[in-house]
Amino acid sequence: MTTKPPVSEHADDWIYTRRWLKAGETAFATLKDGTRIRYVRVGEGPDLVLTHTVRTQLDIFQFVIPLLSKHFTVYALDLPGFGWSDLKPDSEKDEPTLRAQLREFLQVLGIERPILAGESIGATLSLSLAAELGDRVERVVAFNTYDYLPGLERANLLASIIIKGVRAPIVGPIFASKENRAITGGIIRGGFHDPKTLPDDLLDEYSRVGNRPGYGKGMRRLLKSLPSFVAARTRYRSIRAPVTLVWGDSDWSSREDRAGVERSVPSPKVITLERTGHFSAVERPRDWADIIIAAATR
Repeated sequence: MTTKPPVSEHADDWIYTRRWLKAGETAFATLKDGTRIRYVRVGEGPDLVLTHTVRTQLDIFQFVIPLLSKHFTVYALDLPGFGWSDLKPDSEKDEPTLRAQLREFLQVLGIERPILAGESIGATLSLSLAAELGDRVERVVAFNTYDYLPGLERANLLASIIIKGVRAPIVGPIFASKENRAITGGIIRGGFHDPKTLPDDLLDEYSRVGNRPGYGKGMRRLLKSLPSFVAARTRYRSIRAPVTLVWGDSDWSSREDRAGVERSVPSPKVITLERTGHFSAVERPRDWADIIIAAATR
């Protein structure tokens, strides 16, 4: 079931998105358990589903969606617990749970045989879901797949201190509740080759979302569940769809991490983007879109 955002409830959910989304649909998809997933739909052509990175939301794709919507019907969503989708901070945030929710999202919207593209945990979910759906996926384009540990802690010293603190059993809830714009920006900029590439207004939006009641608790649950994303790599060997793996040369992943993914995926095409970090959809939007367009037309 899909619903338009109500006028009097969650009215702020779309303020930022509608600044950059000049056409298309903004709505919520409701899963069987009542969880509402925020998404946008824009363009015409083959269905393309974009899944975002850790600690971000569909707005990370604001620079690539206008390029891709000329070629595809683009769907971008906030995963449950992220952005302006329902948070449900006490619910599981592990890879199997998010994968099942992503699959149900496709079912609710009637999306059949999509191209799946994602970054970071969005790439991992795209690959693991493709393994599950078999021939019902057209193609996968996975940018900076996040299925290794440590990951986010490699961004910089601030990220290492904060993320380790958030995971800690006693002080974790305190660290998780202390997020602010400066901390969020310091950590996320560690995922860019050029930290100045992160737009100030996008950081403002991340900070605004981070102030939602329960958001920090949900992120703590996600960070403690990252080993499940590492375990997802064992599923990749079952993928039948063609796969393109894309790495930023300044991504957090090590050479060993990347090699492990490349060995796990059957015959992937591998691309490396120069002067690019973990958030390549923001840092290299033209390259990001061109890679998907080229993969889809091969």
